Amino acid sequence: MMDTGAGRVLVTGAGGMLAHDLVPALRAADWVVTALGRSDLDITDPAQCVAGVEGHDLVVNTAAYTAVDAAETDEAAAFAVNAVGAANVARACASAGARLVHISTDYVFDGLATDPYAVDHPMAPSSAYGRTKASGEWAVRALHPRSWVVRTAWLYGAGGPNFVSTMLELAVERELVTVVADQIGQPTWTSDLSALVTRLAAADAAPGVYHGTASGYTSWHGLAQAVFQEVGLDPERVQKTTTSQYPRPAPRPAWSVLAHEPLPDRGVMPIGDWREGVRKYLRQTRA
Repeated sequence: MMDTGAGRVLVTGAGGMLAHDLVPALRAADWVVTALGRSDLDITDPAQCVAGVEGHDLVVNTAAYTAVDAAETDEAAAFAVNAVGAANVARACASAGARLVHISTDYVFDGLATDPYAVDHPMAPSSAYGRTKASGEWAVRALHPRSWVVRTAWLYGAGGPNFVSTMLELAVERELVTVVADQIGQPTWTSDLSALVTRLAAADAAPGVYHGTASGYTSWHGLAQAVFQEVGLDPERVQKTTTSQYPRPAPRPAWSVLAHEPLPDRGVMPIGDWREGVRKYLRQTRA
């Protein structure tokens, strides 16, 4: 019989930024990985989900409709992926006896808090994207008791366009860069989130909701200044502005700071400080 190491894992949404780092992280932890992108597995199709999940011990669902502004005018399209698609994956996992890690978002909260959101804080999304992701969480937890919902926020990584890389590009193009300073969150490197998901699966932690964001917090302005400083540029080139100066179709949460309990109590180390993640990412991408 073939040795499957830690087991067989299916990663959906394999063309996305998170999967870019998650797939090698799982393989390094001795999982046999099947990585399927949207053209390989349409999670809005229940039959495809059943066929795709079959034979796997674990599924990590990173597939999502993430066009936050577009969702405001086409909520049905976002709902089809983020809610119905999540339900299809959860139902298939429950039927096959596979565990499930479902990736969710800080947008399920109202963004009006001043303290970190606990995992059991009531969901109150203020955008179409947030509503569809909240619906996906409800579906996953209702349909598959052996599931982990992992909320994350402010992701950046080598697998796609992201804020950190954009700041590096603007640093070359412009003398001054203007960035909003009244949105607060936890910049999270996809490599760090991938390691957390791998730790969660290895620990076989209790099913439930967990928060997968970096420790500490800053503003978008603070993150931009940190990027400039890490690459030896003057952080004062980054100027402050407000969200009201850059109106978008979908409201952005003013407060996206998530608490990390109960990770330590379940034997899973949370992600470290956000600034260290930025430092490591920049070293890796500029090596």
